Amino acid sequence: MSEEEANEGEAGGQAVPDSFDAYAETATDARFTDWLRERSEPEWTAATTHRFTRELGSGELNDAAFRRYLVQDYAFLGSLVGLVGHAVGDAPTMASKRRLSTFLGTLTAEENDYFERSFEALGVPRETYEDPHRTPTTLAFEDLIERAARQGGYAERLAVLLPAEWTYEAWAAAVADGSPERFYLDEWVHLHANDEFRTFVGWLRAELDREGAAASPRRRRRLERLFGRTVSLEVDFFDAAYADEPSDRGETEW
Repeated sequence: MSEEEANEGEAGGQAVPDSFDAYAETATDARFTDWLRERSEPEWTAATTHRFTRELGSGELNDAAFRRYLVQDYAFLGSLVGLVGHAVGDAPTMASKRRLSTFLGTLTAEENDYFERSFEALGVPRETYEDPHRTPTTLAFEDLIERAARQGGYAERLAVLLPAEWTYEAWAAAVADGSPERFYLDEWVHLHANDEFRTFVGWLRAELDREGAAASPRRRRRLERLFGRTVSLEVDFFDAAYADEPSDRGETEW
């Protein structure tokens, strides 16, 4: 296989050009974020149609898997908050700073409240979720988020933040018609399947579309790698909910 062939993604059975300029020649009103999403296949589809999300939406997901998932998700919430904070500082306008600051408030207030109520209902001790054993996938996700926060600029922050939120908007929209009886499943779906969140994801896309269109080919490639790595880790993260990973501290396996 040639290097060019190895660099080409697949979407709908069609090769996705390995540069945005080439992609733009094949599509009317081509969007940079559409190119990123299509280049991230097949992981994008794996993340947005995963067994975990389907069982979550239908209410079939067992509590043990959701506990493992939720503890790990909370473990890197602090890193995500840090990433959004860096994006606020880098954002080019006061309007964009305000939009990101509002999202930051959601993460540290409403979403944090959801975690605490869910941990109580699931019987997760405070010491477990405040100082959890991190799985290799969680550590890799934290490393990616923290590198994006330290390196590059606004576009790099968005290239990690957008897929982290967009994949959730996509899978939640697909399962939103389900009605899990357990509140922590139902609320988790609807935290990501509502007009406000959908609008925010659309705004993030528009921001990265603009940044990507103005970026050099070399920077676009870096943004593609960050976006694709985030999507891939989302798949690994859902997989890990079903894995029995040993703890080195002898704690209950969440």
